Amino acid sequence: MQFGSPFVNSHRSRLVLRRLSVMIFSCLGLFLSLLPSSGVVQAETKARAELFDPMDVFQLEYVGAMAVSPDGKTIVYERVSNGLHCDCSRRILWRIGADGANHEPLLADAELEARSPLWSPSGDRIAYIARTQIRGLQRRQIFVLNVASGKTLRVTEVAERPGDLAWSPDGTLLAFTMATPREVKPIVKPRKAPQGARWAKSAKEVTSLRYQVDGSGIVAAANRHIFVVPSIGGTARRLSNDDFNHFGPLQWDAKNQSILFSADRHPEWERRTMQRDLYSVQLATGEITQLTSASGVERNPRLSPDGRYLAYLAAPDNRKAYAPYSLQLLDRQSGQTKALLPDRDLSFSNLLWDRSGLYAQYDERGKRKVAKISVRGKFQEKVGTLGSASLGRPYLSGSYHVANGTIAFQQGSPDRPAELGVFAPRAQKPRQLTKLNEDILAQKTLGTVTEIRYPSSHDGQEIQGWYIKPPQFDASKQYPVVVEIHGGPHLAYGPFFSAELQLLAAAGYVVFYDNYRGSTSYGTDFALLLQYKYSSPDDFADHVSGLDALIAKGFVDPANQFIAGGSAGGIGTAYAIGLTDRFNAAVAAKPVVNWISKTLTADSSVGQIHRQFPAPPWEAFEHYWQRSPLSLVGNMTTPTLLITGEHDRRTPISETEQLYQALRLKGVDSAMVRIPGASHNIAGRPSRLVAKVDYILAWFERYKKAPPIR
Repeated sequence: MQFGSPFVNSHRSRLVLRRLSVMIFSCLGLFLSLLPSSGVVQAETKARAELFDPMDVFQLEYVGAMAVSPDGKTIVYERVSNGLHCDCSRRILWRIGADGANHEPLLADAELEARSPLWSPSGDRIAYIARTQIRGLQRRQIFVLNVASGKTLRVTEVAERPGDLAWSPDGTLLAFTMATPREVKPIVKPRKAPQGARWAKSAKEVTSLRYQVDGSGIVAAANRHIFVVPSIGGTARRLSNDDFNHFGPLQWDAKNQSILFSADRHPEWERRTMQRDLYSVQLATGEITQLTSASGVERNPRLSPDGRYLAYLAAPDNRKAYAPYSLQLLDRQSGQTKALLPDRDLSFSNLLWDRSGLYAQYDERGKRKVAKISVRGKFQEKVGTLGSASLGRPYLSGSYHVANGTIAFQQGSPDRPAELGVFAPRAQKPRQLTKLNEDILAQKTLGTVTEIRYPSSHDGQEIQGWYIKPPQFDASKQYPVVVEIHGGPHLAYGPFFSAELQLLAAAGYVVFYDNYRGSTSYGTDFALLLQYKYSSPDDFADHVSGLDALIAKGFVDPANQFIAGGSAGGIGTAYAIGLTDRFNAAVAAKPVVNWISKTLTADSSVGQIHRQFPAPPWEAFEHYWQRSPLSLVGNMTTPTLLITGEHDRRTPISETEQLYQALRLKGVDSAMVRIPGASHNIAGRPSRLVAKVDYILAWFERYKKAPPIR
């Protein structure tokens, strides 16, 4: 990697420490070589040192959000790294030429945690969001860097977290969205304690339907509004009105007079889902004009550089768990709207224009791609390797940015977290610009990821999956196997780096994961195969059919089969052990076991009831119960470990408690692991990711049988 000047002290320190560690291990190896039987000891030490170790998680890095300069020559990106001492992930902005030159920190204070970079239209400044101290409190604010001078300016002093940054075309203003407290008349005015008295804290009143958010807990009534602030600093001015939520991404018109956005401005918005229209708000008057009115969601408005076309995404309110987003194009001269690519069964996201045309990303068969689309509907795939935008599990993910024909993107691969990739206008293929993890992963032997396709025993439906072999795989041996089920269920895995699954493989397990029916990236019909029936014997058949196909290959030990999954994968795991006793042990992370209690206690209740069930629980009690793993407890005999964050509001820990107590009452060996302070993202901090894997492996080792003698 090339590094410009100045270099970040912390990154230099990490590099020095890693090199020092290598020297220490080398010296240790030399010392061991002088001992008796040194050949065996040295070989074993070398083999252990080459495997991916749980503590290596603290050394991993990946590329986050990025922005290409208007001339297409420079890319600014978030360099996301884990910290051993802070037990956190930190984002620091770096820049690099599109040709790979001049790779250096963006800011003079190279330790400043910053995110969401955005170039000004003229390319002379970069806006970003960073934490700063204001009146003794750490808050996120908007900053602007002058590229030529290297000087930065804080342009906001706001109480809440800003987002959805958007430069005005003339570069004088920045628009953003921010949650704003809503005035609510209290039921009771709290009494004041007498002077010197120590009364209990006042009661918390909740009168709104959407009163909780996973990761934030019980939240005060608030609405998201649109603001503008001068790019040279000043007072942020609110443009949107009324008690509705107004969402980005934001789009300025070419004349600096209005901003386009997406919102549901219906009086019953709290009880509605999958309903949003496009609006514009006038900068001078705050007048809001509705632009679309179709049933469903219209979002992500993007104007062509000449202002003639408005592209946006639209999804129908089909009351189904999956609704694909189509590309819509409004010709502002004729007033006519048409669907681009109506015959392609794809769901699009992240629309962007540049001078060369319209770009969008989409998912297809376990891969995320970027395409360029003409106003006449010509489709050209440009990039097909987005992914690895997370460290834990191999979710289909990733993003891109484009300017002047230069496409920057998070480049995914099976053996590395996301690196920065670029596709230059006249290049024949994409090029990888960074190698953020070579200092740690180049020294490791990882498990190889292999694709597998097979028919489901349920109905012959083809299922795509992958399996990871243990490092230093020996085809003459048989290995224990773990079935790992992804969440959603309307999400997808892919052939991407996964710290969690690589750690399982390094411990000697074959790890199998599949995109079972209901997964995205396989079209609408496939995604809806689980409508009104997750979890069920149908998706269970998809998992075990793949497992049987692996066993038939001869390198999986039939006597050592295990199953695990998180969120919807935890549901699938809990349901599976109610249908079979073939697994030695199971780990269900943050599961739902009782759909009746879950939908009435979780933060996702409105959308979930509307889209995933035929009616509310009080009208379809038997349907909810039939889909609940708790209904199958009478069949469960598999030793089961349950792991959930104590602050989880997506799949509340009360779900875990119900299954744990039921299994214990039934006499099934089980354990409950509660993660203090953790939300639904139980692996959100490096130590928690490591602890999660430690628990999975420890539980499986309890019930692993001796390998067969061959």
